[in-house]
Amino acid sequence: MNGKNSRPKDWKEARRKRAFELKELGWRSCEIAEALGVSRAAISQWFAEPEEKGDEAWRSTVRPRRHFKLSREQFNSIPELLSHGAEAYGFLGEVWTCSRVATVIWREFGVSYHKAHVSRLLKQLGWTPQTPIQQAAQRDELQIEEWRKEVWPELKKRL
Repeated sequence: MNGKNSRPKDWKEARRKRAFELKELGWRSCEIAEALGVSRAAISQWFAEPEEKGDEAWRSTVRPRRHFKLSREQFNSIPELLSHGAEAYGFLGEVWTCSRVATVIWREFGVSYHKAHVSRLLKQLGWTPQTPIQQAAQRDELQIEEWRKEVWPELKKRL
């Protein structure tokens, strides 16, 4: 392997390089996977690449990053949209979920996002889904405290 003498740039490359070295020494894929603490599927993928990449198949490849579907301006306007509350968009209750935010993005900008990706968008904005921004207006602190003191201990005894 020509790449044997070149140095890995990080621990991931070093691990992949070691996998190729062990393969040359006659180790089976399942043994290599166990020794390196990776799945057999990972080993299988690594060993399938030499046909495409040649001797340096263990090298990392730079994966192109996907661009936002939203413009930067649209992305930055999401907190303002969400500040109106979920009920302003026809949802029951003021809790924002990723699915609800995806629906609002679609309605406002015509851009479709999977709810899993919406979670990443919200994280970038410093928002957490499923947490109300403000407490419900109908929240009664006295009733809540009374419930905690009287009802909750009784329920707890039954458990």
